[in-house]
Amino acid sequence: MKRRQFIQVAGAGFVAGALPSVLPEVARSQSGGVAIQYLGHMCFLFTGGGRRILVNPFRSAGCTAGYRAPKVAADLVMISSQLLDEGAVDVVPGNPKLLVEAGSYDINGFKVQGIGTDHDRVGGKRFGRNVAWRWTQGGLNLVHLGGTAAPISLEQKILIGRPDVVFLPVGGGAKAYNPQEAKQALDVLNAKIVVPMYYRTSAAKGECDIGGLDAFLSVMTGNPVRKGGSSMSLGKGDLPGSGSVIQVMTYA
Repeated sequence: MKRRQFIQVAGAGFVAGALPSVLPEVARSQSGGVAIQYLGHMCFLFTGGGRRILVNPFRSAGCTAGYRAPKVAADLVMISSQLLDEGAVDVVPGNPKLLVEAGSYDINGFKVQGIGTDHDRVGGKRFGRNVAWRWTQGGLNLVHLGGTAAPISLEQKILIGRPDVVFLPVGGGAKAYNPQEAKQALDVLNAKIVVPMYYRTSAAKGECDIGGLDAFLSVMTGNPVRKGGSSMSLGKGDLPGSGSVIQVMTYA
């Protein structure tokens, strides 16, 4: 992992450096929506509101062996844990700012909440803690749950709120929700758009203990499903008036 300098932010967690308040090359109003690019597994790039945010870059191995390493430019990188399928920051070019711990951050007026959860079903004894990330970008309330495996507690629900868009692990295995657990989490969060992630694809080679997407879609019968490509743009006008829509993004 690259060496990075960490400083305390708002008494809750650490960030490498300080995030620029506006990036001219991607400047948009906070109400102008957000562009989302799916980079495989649990990794997404969010562009909007003058910021480029990368969540959970990975190293290509096992379940992610067939994906390209997410070597994309970003200003801020948030990771859910330092396991290499969701915290391989050494693959990211440049020297982006880095959030790695649960806590409340205010970086030049840009607010991020990291919510600690268990990364397994035995109180974190096997895989430690996971950080779910909540922030507002392009006027949308975004939540990336990372590799959480435990039910959402009342305290966690209060910190998460109701997401406009939630990025939800669904493939099961030892480190994240299986389809039934994912559905239970959605019953708590009541998100408007659900983007499933962390499921087995043709990228998997060798040891990979997670299941495919179809099992999750089966338990979510009755919810509209939209299928798209590896990128999409979302604004407030794209949110459903009621209920939840499942948005499937495909790797390119």
